[in-house]
Amino acid sequence: MSGSDPRCALVTGAGRGIGRSIAEGLAAAGYRVYAGVRSEAAATQLAAASARIVPVELDVTRADHVAALDAVLPARLDALVNNAGIAVPGPVEAVGSEAVRHQFEVNLFGPLDLTRAMLPRLRGARGRIVFISSVNGRVSFPGSGIYNASKFALEGLADCLRVELRPWGIKVLLVEPGVTDTDPWRHMMAVLDETAADLSPEHRQLYRAHLAGQRAMCQQLQQRTAPAAGVAEAVRRGLTRRRPGARRLVGTDAHALVVLKAMLPTRALDALWARGLGLDQPPTSTVLPRPRSGAARERMPTG
Repeated sequence: MSGSDPRCALVTGAGRGIGRSIAEGLAAAGYRVYAGVRSEAAATQLAAASARIVPVELDVTRADHVAALDAVLPARLDALVNNAGIAVPGPVEAVGSEAVRHQFEVNLFGPLDLTRAMLPRLRGARGRIVFISSVNGRVSFPGSGIYNASKFALEGLADCLRVELRPWGIKVLLVEPGVTDTDPWRHMMAVLDETAADLSPEHRQLYRAHLAGQRAMCQQLQQRTAPAAGVAEAVRRGLTRRRPGARRLVGTDAHALVVLKAMLPTRALDALWARGLGLDQPPTSTVLPRPRSGAARERMPTG
């Protein structure tokens, strides 16, 4: 690639929110951005936003989509931004196995498969890999245990790749946002309502205090969401600075939580979460009658 050729980046989950902000921010910084999207509407909007953005159909869980990138991408890739992700909410006990697997397919296995497929291109450019994680990848929030687990796993993967890929000059970065002004947080009350509605009557009764506490906590957090542009700026700096650092926390809440985790003993942090959710007192009854028939058991959620 000659010095006059633009740097090239592939950004997943670019159709909205953080991913779209990253794609537009990198295009403004002079990158030719291949923006992974899953809808024609998102592709049209991104193409109109900048002549430097090339929308590509990409669901990171589909091997055929990943394979099709060979016909689209240049031989050298300066940056891969693994942004695509989802959050499966709910108490760990109540999340169905299919939902758990889907969470890991999108947040861990998809980015892993895509990263491995892009490594020959990244080696040629001594490129950089960014994983958009979360403060949940370092501090586990009650009520989102499956999501937390997927982000903890993603961070373990990134820590390993950062050393393994060092001989080829490929730098691996983690960006860890706190609460960010995206659709899920704008509609968080509806998300929590849907989560509660999807629980079985037994689990809804068992976790009623958790759900109420989580709702109260999220109402407070909604008032403190940070713009997605902050995450995009962290990515831009990570891709352009000579020494980008291994991790970039984004948001005052993310910084505060990591400091709390470092300073407090585990039991103290657990107690802090319990107080925040109003779980200091045991529930009045934790023993519920078992379903009397197979039909009743079949109504338990599966995902």
